[in-house]
Amino acid sequence: MNKSSGAPPVQEPILEISDLRRYFPVRNVIGRRVGWLKALDDVSFDVASGETLAVVGESGCGKSTLGKTIMGIHRSMAGTIRFQGQEIGTMRAAERREVGGRLQYVYQDPGASLDPRWKIHRSLHEPLIIHGGLRRAEREERVRDILHAVGLPATHADLYPHELSGGQQRRVGLARILTLHPSLVILDEPTSGLDVSVQATVLKLFRSLQQRFSLTYLFISHDLSVVRMMCDRVAVMYLGRIVEIGQTEAIFQNPKHPYTQSLLAAIPRIGEKRVTEDFWLEGEPPDAVNLPSGCRFRNRCPRAAAVCAETEPALAKTGAAEHAAACHFAA
Repeated sequence: MNKSSGAPPVQEPILEISDLRRYFPVRNVIGRRVGWLKALDDVSFDVASGETLAVVGESGCGKSTLGKTIMGIHRSMAGTIRFQGQEIGTMRAAERREVGGRLQYVYQDPGASLDPRWKIHRSLHEPLIIHGGLRRAEREERVRDILHAVGLPATHADLYPHELSGGQQRRVGLARILTLHPSLVILDEPTSGLDVSVQATVLKLFRSLQQRFSLTYLFISHDLSVVRMMCDRVAVMYLGRIVEIGQTEAIFQNPKHPYTQSLLAAIPRIGEKRVTEDFWLEGEPPDAVNLPSGCRFRNRCPRAAAVCAETEPALAKTGAAEHAAACHFAA
């Protein structure tokens, strides 16, 4: 399976994120705030129409919080979120509902987003009823078309979620958001928990749906092998910040940030050295409530020097087109 060629960058990206912040209060036993957990800390990037941008990193780095903040599930504390030219980060709930059909989120566990008391037919009709504008016959026709598009027979509309396999639930989750004809879809760990064979089928489905419906994907994942196959660009997150971003092959062939290098060294390779022979990253990330001064990766970095403790490096171009890293020693 070849990854998407992607659309060339346009003057007005479909999604523009600038200096986005989302902190969560940390409280003591009596409810008094004693600090902030900096889940997103001045995150900036653009997504071009038609491309697939991956967001990768360790658990707790802020990947899912980023997706949920873009969706409005979490409210941003600072920064801007522009979707199709509109500032949506400060919109009220009623205003967001108008945008909701064009910007959709596929949860990591699609079964959890389906009401177990409802048949699939009702779950697929629900978003069309909420957003309105279609008569019942039109809704029925769209639901049939979308079920066919995701490779499910029409008879599955009469089943309950527990009667479906994990892969089928994933397809229903996609069908549910595609009924609204979105422009951008945020996929949160879309292949987690799937068998390898089912995973391949679902990935092929993502690609065909992207081409058929002109979709743009924000692909949140920890599976770097899947990311390399599926995505046009990669953004690497560490403790709430993007530390490297660039074209997928540039990231995999010539990673600039030590954290990115450590992640890529952890990918198992058949017939090559064991992961433990060249994987050097040790320890756990620092407490996000009490971040170290300067570079937040320095306590785990073999290149760390005095400047790393004094100044937090900015995300800067490394010389290659569209490739940037937040490291004092990236070249």
